Amino acid sequence: MKRSRARGFTLVEVLLATVLLAAGLALAFATLGAATRTVNRGEAMAERGERERAVLGFLRSRIAAARPVAFGLDEDTTLPLRFIGEPDRMRFVANLPDYLGQGGPYLHEFGVERNQDERRVVLDLKVVQAGQTFEDLQPRPPELLIGALGEAHFRYRALDGNGELTEWLDRWETSEQLPLLVQVTLVDIDGRPWPPLVVALPQAGNLAGGSFVGGL
Repeated sequence: MKRSRARGFTLVEVLLATVLLAAGLALAFATLGAATRTVNRGEAMAERGERERAVLGFLRSRIAAARPVAFGLDEDTTLPLRFIGEPDRMRFVANLPDYLGQGGPYLHEFGVERNQDERRVVLDLKVVQAGQTFEDLQPRPPELLIGALGEAHFRYRALDGNGELTEWLDRWETSEQLPLLVQVTLVDIDGRPWPPLVVALPQAGNLAGGSFVGGL
């Protein structure tokens, strides 16, 4: 009676199996890596979108809340200062929600700070009473709203003497009045623009005898 001998794998078969296994593992790792990168990109986009919505929502609510309340006097014209608008700075009075402070009218100063090629937007708050601005008893440094920006600027728009909208203005010259519209332009440091933000100021025409004329 002959004994059957178990046939082993040849060297070629072992090498082929090893190559196939290595190729399968490489494909699996590549697929896993691609899936991980996709998830990370999705999370980064979601985080960036949430950040944009929060910042733009805050800017919109604060700018729209601007009131025609004086926070000082122009030394040259002795006219009351109600809105100062420059490409890198805005100053106006708005009521502060209780969750941000003690409530009541506060001077809001939005400023664009530069650090080499990076820009950031900060907010400074001061109490306003009887047309004058006062420092808090415990002054706080300006709050950082947005960092890592490549571009940030403000522009303004009003109605001219014919009741037509002006072009967008880099400077708001009629500081005793509020502009009709404010535009905020933000671009990330990587060059990606934020969604456009244009805010209407509901109380822009609440001054007696006032008209929307800015920088003309």
